[in-house]
Amino acid sequence: MPMKPRKIPMRMCVGCREMKPKMELLRVVKPQDGEAHIDRVGKAPGRGAYVCDDVECLRRARKNRALERALDCRIDAAVFDELERQIGHE
Repeated sequence: MPMKPRKIPMRMCVGCREMKPKMELLRVVKPQDGEAHIDRVGKAPGRGAYVCDDVECLRRARKNRALERALDCRIDAAVFDELERQIGHE
């Protein structure tokens, strides 16, 4: 009996609104008692939202406040600057 192919989890980027494989996206997580940050492993506790590993998608999400809506909190400008810096240096 042939093996069934593994299902690839898909997630939507909050910037470009495209469905992409979860492993191609960055997870931004907002813990209950902390600042939003990038979750490299994808298993950090808290509310998560996904964004493409692209500065333009992050800027688009910042402009239309999509990341803030997805995480249901206000995100400080310094956090966005740090996210941009981390994406730009990969």
